[in-house]
Amino acid sequence: MEQIEQIKTFFSKNGRVIALWTLGTLLLVAVILFFCRNHILRSVAGKRIAQVEQTRGLTIRYGDLRMKGLKDILLTDLSVVPAGRDTLLTLQSVDVRISLTQLLMGNVEIRNVRLDGLTVDFIKQDSVANYDFLFRQRGDTTVAITPAQADYAKKVDRMLHLLYGFLPENGELNRLHITERKDLNFVSIEIPAFTIQDNHFRADIYVKEDTLTQHWTTEGELNRNAHTLRTSLYAQGESKVSLPFINRRFGAEVSFDSLAYSLSEQNARGIPLCLAGKASISGLSIYHKALSSEVVYLDKGQLAYRFNFSERSIEVDSCTTVRFNKLQFHPYARAEKSDTAWHFRVSVDKPWFPADDLFSSLPKGLFSNLDGIRTSGQLAYHFLLDVDFAQLDSLKFESELKEKDFRIVQYGATNLGKMSGEFMYTAYEYGHPVRTFPVGPSWEHFTPLDSISQLLQMSVLQSEDGGFYYHQGFLPDAMREALIYDLKVKRFARGGSTITMQLVKNVFLNRNKNFARKLEEALIVWLIENRGLTSKARMYEVYLNVIEWGPLVYGVHEAAAFYFKKRPSQLTAEECIFLASIIPSPKRYRSSFTEDMQLKEGMGDYFHVITKRLVSKGLIDSLAADSIRPQIQVTGDARLPLEK
Repeated sequence: MEQIEQIKTFFSKNGRVIALWTLGTLLLVAVILFFCRNHILRSVAGKRIAQVEQTRGLTIRYGDLRMKGLKDILLTDLSVVPAGRDTLLTLQSVDVRISLTQLLMGNVEIRNVRLDGLTVDFIKQDSVANYDFLFRQRGDTTVAITPAQADYAKKVDRMLHLLYGFLPENGELNRLHITERKDLNFVSIEIPAFTIQDNHFRADIYVKEDTLTQHWTTEGELNRNAHTLRTSLYAQGESKVSLPFINRRFGAEVSFDSLAYSLSEQNARGIPLCLAGKASISGLSIYHKALSSEVVYLDKGQLAYRFNFSERSIEVDSCTTVRFNKLQFHPYARAEKSDTAWHFRVSVDKPWFPADDLFSSLPKGLFSNLDGIRTSGQLAYHFLLDVDFAQLDSLKFESELKEKDFRIVQYGATNLGKMSGEFMYTAYEYGHPVRTFPVGPSWEHFTPLDSISQLLQMSVLQSEDGGFYYHQGFLPDAMREALIYDLKVKRFARGGSTITMQLVKNVFLNRNKNFARKLEEALIVWLIENRGLTSKARMYEVYLNVIEWGPLVYGVHEAAAFYFKKRPSQLTAEECIFLASIIPSPKRYRSSFTEDMQLKEGMGDYFHVITKRLVSKGLIDSLAADSIRPQIQVTGDARLPLEK
């Protein structure tokens, strides 16, 4: 206690002296740091540059690097040259004012920037690029990512802080020039002046790609304190913004009249990070063969979104609103990462709405058969896809479009009821038409349903779609099983298609495999089945008369003659089962045979399954089933060697 009292007495008598001594020491350190700041800056920069040069194979040079006062950093004549490559970057000068308070706290916050003469050239000649160092792996890439490292909320929050920190409140960026060049093709982007004043920015952008020249304007606001962003992009005059590079890189063409986007952080109870905003686009046109064989047009598209980020999940909140033309809906999506696998859930529930809002909103060029269709009544839609990659067998798939007082007021570009009568059918091979013939009595090879063996009809049904006469064009359970299998083998191996879906694909759609075709197929199937535009019996009759059964062999009449020199009504049970077996891959029918045209042993299981189903349907009895063997005698042209 006596020692403590002595210490108190000492500080009470000498406190002023100690304070003055401490203040003097701090001032001395500040003076030393002030006069040595440029040496310290160049030393730190030199070490960092040397490290980057060594790890990335670069040569980095600059003319001057110094501090003006305690807040401004000046850099001049910067160049970045990859080893043995063309110069990647040059910069004449940049003067940056930083926040000293934030810097002492370990954050970089740029208050003002004046930049002049920035040139970036991405050059690739043959397989050699001056930017390939960006894709080189560094160090050990096999280190496992722990849950803490996979904290999506923290990662996104960190990126936003970097964005808001590096974009200044005021500044001038003059003479920016970015070029991407590959062999003889190039894209050039020039920005004469990018001005930022009190968080508001504006710039004219001149884009040149090969022979195309464009003039864009971007403007908006980025508020660091409020953590908000608002921006828009549009072309000058009557031109559209045509996105460069993607045609050459991805084979796509994208253009639009204007694009607007906003982003803000919001507080939400129990959610670490929540981002909300809006995006809108007008006059959009897109072409890519994977989407559609025609250019797709969208007059107006809007998205009011809310994204929630947590440690292990990313979520599209159900308050998100998607609008295109007259249609509006609220999607929900969630991706969650466990220690072993991802779990995805996507759902849409659209309550009753005017049916024509859907059909009049379909983007032009995306559904060519439905262009101009008019409908009345109401529709409601439910969709759910739940995939846990740790338990694929638990996958959930639901899709249902319900109607109330629905009817077709006017057909569009195509008469969807044409299959009810005789019509012209065109068969395609690899996207090209190879044969056209009428499906009806005027075609000599047309076979009415009652002239086709009941055994063949049932064999095909049991092989392709056992519930054809009972469902409404879709089998969600079959689609679910197909999706599970495809995810397990990591490729599209099964489709889960019904006979109606196959028929619509053959009769109404081109053979280009793309996303739009699957959506159009689903809508046409629903319309035909729901409105009864063609009877089930007639659909099945058309199906058996148009499907391919071998190289340029179409319909049951040609199939019976090609393999057995018979009429469809004369086929045996074994011959019917065989014909049903080759429908999925008719061009590979030879793979079912040995060299001497005997069925391979592997066909036995298939014959056994279909035979049991024929018995259960009452077409044959058990005694007849016991005599069925995977043995047939090919007597038609199918015996002849395939032409090479």
